[in-house]
Amino acid sequence: MNKQTILLIGHGSREASGNREVEAFAEQWRARQPQRRVEVCFIEFADVLIDAGLDRAAQHGGRVVVVPLILNAAGHVKMEIPEHIEHARLRHPEVEFIYCRHLGASEDILAILKRNLRKALASLDMPDPRNTGVILLGRGSSDRVANGEVAKMARWLYEDGEHPMVDIAFTGITHPRLESMVQRQVKLDMRQIVVLPYYLFTGTLIERIHRQIARLQTQYPHIHFAQADYLGFEDEIFAVLEQRIKEASHMQSPAMMECDGCKYREFAADHGHSHHHA
Repeated sequence: MNKQTILLIGHGSREASGNREVEAFAEQWRARQPQRRVEVCFIEFADVLIDAGLDRAAQHGGRVVVVPLILNAAGHVKMEIPEHIEHARLRHPEVEFIYCRHLGASEDILAILKRNLRKALASLDMPDPRNTGVILLGRGSSDRVANGEVAKMARWLYEDGEHPMVDIAFTGITHPRLESMVQRQVKLDMRQIVVLPYYLFTGTLIERIHRQIARLQTQYPHIHFAQADYLGFEDEIFAVLEQRIKEASHMQSPAMMECDGCKYREFAADHGHSHHHA
């Protein structure tokens, strides 16, 4: 009998289609790895939230491997999920809970972004990259380390391409916003602009991006815009999750993620918490 349960934690969206995509992703993972028991819960905006997901996974006994299906680590990943896991350990002392790292910035994620960028350029009939700007559009966070991950991916895209401008923008919480970056690129003589969403699945924010680009196309009729796909159901995402499980299962140290410069580390220290992620 399989005594290990994978608990996949999605962020959750007010847009039901976003949550359905996470469920479909889990179903694909089960099909790829039929020996794994994979269950799903969400941080918010869904029927099955973290505590219920942890309790349900713990019913199988043995080990529960908690896998955040989240790109960048901010408060949810660094503080909220670990706190729920600690409470679950108290409720289920006979079960071993292991917490994996989030997806993070990596060559695998970069490969998807580059592929999505190529598809978007094809939709524009392959314009000259030297007058085509790129805007990597992230969710936005109050955590500077999480925002820095978006900036790192943008830099990697710039290093590997021919585009003179690869900017970052955010849909909320922090700045710059999409409209400001479009204005900057237009002033610097970009003729085409590709908006590259740094998102895993659809949701209310993806729908907002569609509306923003439609308005920008009206505002700048001489500029050709393309919106690339979000990351979605790519092989690399499954591969990174498998790697995160392997890392967590063999890790001796509880230091699971980069915390230098993290405001949650400072908060934890000020309030007497250890701020580890085992």
